[in-house]
Amino acid sequence: MAEDKDDVDDHWHVSAACFNCGAVRTAAPNLFIERNGASAFAHQPASEQETEDAWRGVLLCPAAAVRAPKGLKMPTGLFPQALAPGVWRLGYNARSSYGAHSYFTLAGGLRLMIDGPRWSGHLERWIAEAGGLDHILLTHRDDVADAGLYAKRFGARVWIHANDADGAPFVTDVITSDLAHEMLPGVRVIPVAGHTQGSVMFLINHALFSGDSLSWDFEKRALHAFRDFCWYDWPTQLRSLERLVHESFSGVFAGHGGSVVLDAPTMQRELRAFLDTVKAD
Repeated sequence: MAEDKDDVDDHWHVSAACFNCGAVRTAAPNLFIERNGASAFAHQPASEQETEDAWRGVLLCPAAAVRAPKGLKMPTGLFPQALAPGVWRLGYNARSSYGAHSYFTLAGGLRLMIDGPRWSGHLERWIAEAGGLDHILLTHRDDVADAGLYAKRFGARVWIHANDADGAPFVTDVITSDLAHEMLPGVRVIPVAGHTQGSVMFLINHALFSGDSLSWDFEKRALHAFRDFCWYDWPTQLRSLERLVHESFSGVFAGHGGSVVLDAPTMQRELRAFLDTVKAD
């Protein structure tokens, strides 16, 4: 059950349409919480920043369950949202990807989308004004959403690992290697089988786009992986994640779960602490 009834119109609330994907909680963890198996407001927005985050929840929620007070006007420029230099969260999360986050970044003069949002005319215009879209990089089969529509609109090439390729039959390029390598200028692909057999991560300018294989837990303030949502093999996923100790990155940008930016040495310490914890379980 969600926080409030659908007819509440005098304050911010989450309607019964919420299916508990967790997207708003991982985008604005200080404002949204889980309550009774659904997302809810921890409190009413109390600052300009919190009000913007609430409005982002309206656009981000794939169930249109985040509701604003009646008569309140939505500000502009909410998405794409800059998370780090050269990294934007696209918003407009899709029900078909269970509310996964997607991103836009730049590398070697290329404009890149990582995983797919739902189709949005606003995003289409923003991407066009940014110069278009060269490549769409899919971390795995679950977070495809409307990537195919964006690829068709901008003539973008689309990449996915061969073991997940049947989840996106429109792809133009299939990753076949199970070893980390530079697949495009400035783009390093790291195969991380486990969550799905064809899961990969993309390391771009010290930003690690981790799909559903690794995320940040805001409550524990630690890296986290979803054992209960591992669809292929958990021991394989842990072995795959051990590959990351040989990489240098300062940001983790997840499909499901939280994202975080630290410095590279701190990130490595967090990674090793996470691996030690899950191995001990």
